[in-house]
Amino acid sequence: MNNLDPIGFFDSGIGGTSIWKEVISLLPHENSIYLADSKNAPYGEKPIEEIIALSNKNTDKLLEMGCKMVVVACNTATTNAIKVLRSSYTIPFIGIEPAIKPAALNSKTKSIGILATKGTLSSKLFHKTSELYSGEITITEVVGNGLVTLIEQGKQDSEEIKYLLIKLLQPMIDAKIDYLVLGCSHYPYLLTVLKRILPDNVQIIDSGEAVARQTKKVLEDLHLLNTSSAKGSHKLFSNSNPEVLRKLLDTAGNCLIEHLDF
Repeated sequence: MNNLDPIGFFDSGIGGTSIWKEVISLLPHENSIYLADSKNAPYGEKPIEEIIALSNKNTDKLLEMGCKMVVVACNTATTNAIKVLRSSYTIPFIGIEPAIKPAALNSKTKSIGILATKGTLSSKLFHKTSELYSGEITITEVVGNGLVTLIEQGKQDSEEIKYLLIKLLQPMIDAKIDYLVLGCSHYPYLLTVLKRILPDNVQIIDSGEAVARQTKKVLEDLHLLNTSSAKGSHKLFSNSNPEVLRKLLDTAGNCLIEHLDF
């Protein structure tokens, strides 16, 4: 492991690129490898044993490719598998959890909403975090059934997803939330539609910036920051259709985007 080695990322598809973008924006000299496990998306509806097995598979592939660290750019994989990953491998792992704390601490209506997958909302780690704040505020949890599948098909701006979101968000609007926490790394790609549906006073937060800051801190602490002055190079692989990734990242330079079986 040395500081020129890439940072590895994996997600149950293309959604984790919302995290990847934040990390490479903060750390422009880092190289990266991203695995979009779209073939197995969504993770949120799978049993915990399968989520752990898929997380191990993705980690093994990233290690084979020489990564110095792994960012688990998936809420479901983090909340269900990161403890196992950290006990099984010697490299550092960065996880992603729903940003309940800032929403709970800043809510004026004392009512927040969390839109996440079934796998995240039913996990022990999520419940532990949620219980810390549920005494002070009302938390409306909604499972985003169908959202990941539509985003994986490149339909994040479609009428289909708009009507699905209107239905999913209604309980939160009824509860007068003033913060919506996005508990899935796919969901930041729905920001435009979400803002159209939600009342103007509702703030939407995700974990991307916090994950990027934590990634930088861990690399600094372990003396693994890339000290090169060159712009980082990035390889993104999908085990399904890479065209969806290409459309999503058409403005990102210095990127190789290809199909890969893993």
